[in-house]
Amino acid sequence: MTLRIGLPQWQHPHWKQFGLETLADYAQLFDCVEGNTTLYALPKPEVVQRWYDMTHDDFRFCFKFPASISHQAALRQCDDLLAEFFRLLDPLANRIGQYWLQLPSTFAPAQLHDLWQFLDSLPRRFSYGVEVRHAAFFAKGEAERALNRGLQQRGVNRVILDSRPVHASQSQTAAAIEARRKKPRVPPHAVRTGQQPMVRFIGSDSVTESLPLFQPWQSKLAEWQVESDPLLFIHTPDMGEVFPLIQALWPQLQQLEPCLPALPVWPQQSSLF
Repeated sequence: MTLRIGLPQWQHPHWKQFGLETLADYAQLFDCVEGNTTLYALPKPEVVQRWYDMTHDDFRFCFKFPASISHQAALRQCDDLLAEFFRLLDPLANRIGQYWLQLPSTFAPAQLHDLWQFLDSLPRRFSYGVEVRHAAFFAKGEAERALNRGLQQRGVNRVILDSRPVHASQSQTAAAIEARRKKPRVPPHAVRTGQQPMVRFIGSDSVTESLPLFQPWQSKLAEWQVESDPLLFIHTPDMGEVFPLIQALWPQLQQLEPCLPALPVWPQQSSLF
């Protein structure tokens, strides 16, 4: 089965020194991307068409449902919002890896009925994921069992956030401090409930701090690959500085997915790494 590897975005001003200026450049190295932009605003039709033109048929977008659905509406009475979302992204339908809900920490076990109704209303042609943040869903009690059971029954993936590296880091850079403020501190329960388990690995701004905490994912992703198609997204506090971690992880990732391309020889490599 296939392991897809990507980043939470496809563009950053600092990436120009690595030859990555556009989505087309990004798609030559990575085969999937988190679609974080749709959490905040829907793209215009011409932008969606441009995304299509800049990628290839093996590339996969993993767009978030808009916050107007997941946060403001709390999954209720949002049929019109859903219809607009799917309509706008329809040109990319064959390149969707997964649509996923990032639910707020206020979304509690008592609201699981709303989640099941929402998921049951979605088009069957796509793969879906759900990222929860309420503490009860990480307590290994009945709430978490109910969540996992309901997702598994529907073949919906539980999105796994591993924020251990950034929270364990002693770094006092502005980016690290901001990442610790924004990223939930929840345990990374490695549970596969669907056919496309998604792992979001939030590294620190130190490669040496991040690598040991990635090691368990090496074996877990290999295990999941036997029966599913995992997705791995790699973050750092300052995404402009993600490539030292990418370079350090790449040999391990190539063991899991031999079809990964070789990393380019980037300019000024000695000073950058």
